[in-house]
Amino acid sequence: MEKIKSPSRDRDVDMTQGNVIRHLVLFAAPLLAGNLFQQMYNTVDTWVLGTFVSNEAFAAVGTVSPIINMLIGTFMGLASGAGVVISQYYGAKKEERVRQAVHTSLVMTLILGLALTVLGILITPAMLHFMKTPAEVFPAARTYLTIYFSGMLGLLIYNMGSGILRAVGDSQRPFYFLVVSALLNTALDLLFVLGFRMGVDGVAYATILAQGISALLVLWLLLRSDSWIQLRVPELRLTPNILRKIIQVGIPAALQMAITSFSNVFVQSYINFFGSDCMSGWTAYNKIDPFIILPMQSLALASTTFVGQNLGTGQVKRATEGANKAFALAATLTVTISAVIFVFAPPLVAFFNSKPEVVEYGTLFLRWMGPLYVLCCFNQIYSGALRGSGNSRVPMFIMLASFVVFRQIYLYVMANFISNTVLPVALGYPAGWLVCSVLIFLYFKKVGLSNNRLLQE
Repeated sequence: MEKIKSPSRDRDVDMTQGNVIRHLVLFAAPLLAGNLFQQMYNTVDTWVLGTFVSNEAFAAVGTVSPIINMLIGTFMGLASGAGVVISQYYGAKKEERVRQAVHTSLVMTLILGLALTVLGILITPAMLHFMKTPAEVFPAARTYLTIYFSGMLGLLIYNMGSGILRAVGDSQRPFYFLVVSALLNTALDLLFVLGFRMGVDGVAYATILAQGISALLVLWLLLRSDSWIQLRVPELRLTPNILRKIIQVGIPAALQMAITSFSNVFVQSYINFFGSDCMSGWTAYNKIDPFIILPMQSLALASTTFVGQNLGTGQVKRATEGANKAFALAATLTVTISAVIFVFAPPLVAFFNSKPEVVEYGTLFLRWMGPLYVLCCFNQIYSGALRGSGNSRVPMFIMLASFVVFRQIYLYVMANFISNTVLPVALGYPAGWLVCSVLIFLYFKKVGLSNNRLLQE
């Protein structure tokens, strides 16, 4: 069999040597830009609906995020497992294992994509009823979700493909593809809604078409790659030992993301109780939320890849240094962005929906919760570092205890015994962040990153 060229011939990045901060920044910067463009999908959808259609359509698309995140999060957890396995084998210079992991990951994506498509369509009506979706919003929300889930395979393929590229240090080209698909999504939104008057249907079709293009682009790149991650169709198969390692890391992360997202369905049901204006204010807040959290998430992914590659060569001290410096960068960025959003909260909310009641609710959420986002830096960065070491079970248990068990108890007590206003309910988010961050940080300090068994055959 023809031997694939050295990874240095492509755009892979070896993070096991060189300046730590430089590696983190150069990896995270295009990843952050790409995530921002990916966020444009739903942001543009809601902006177009809130500006040109109706408040109900705006609320409908905004309220379905927990349902989408529940299914997508399940897959993304498994994808993170694939990325950790690939990054560690890459750091250890095990070419054959890298290739097996790449092809196993892609086959797994196709299988899960078909299963999650069917599941998403089937559970949509029940989940909307469970969330107490108001009658005036229900039909549009159901339409959007049905179309979205019908085309979700493109999103999954893109995310797995870009995860493979990131595992070997290439975060630039996934960003370029997201730029193309985000701009396409924007153009199609305007065409379908303003030109063809398709409403919610139009933004849903625009989203899945743009996601499909991003999937085709990343597959094209993998097919043309001259490094160890080259996609060869005849080699597409599940390698049992590799699949087991992916599941070992990915299942805890998948369960954490899925169950946490499901718990957010409860949060949304509490918000829905206060009516469509509050729902729209919450939707606007959730469109701005990613611009605060994405920098730390990008650095968390950088930390995962950095830790994975360095532990692949046994450099525990360097891996720990990378995690700590990623946290310092994330905290600095988060505090700065939160301060800007605090000042400009009203016009930011009005950009999505200018109804005075909606602006009032959205501003309330942003100004109370924005300054507390720095708490998330602890759980995002250090849980990412732990996953890079192959340790995803403990972060899963801590996050489930904080974001599901504690948060649901908090919400129940607040809603039923302490206050009948929306702010205490919304503060259930930062309350969970605080508990999770304290526990994750203490665990990281006690255990560290030396527990790495993924490369043992």
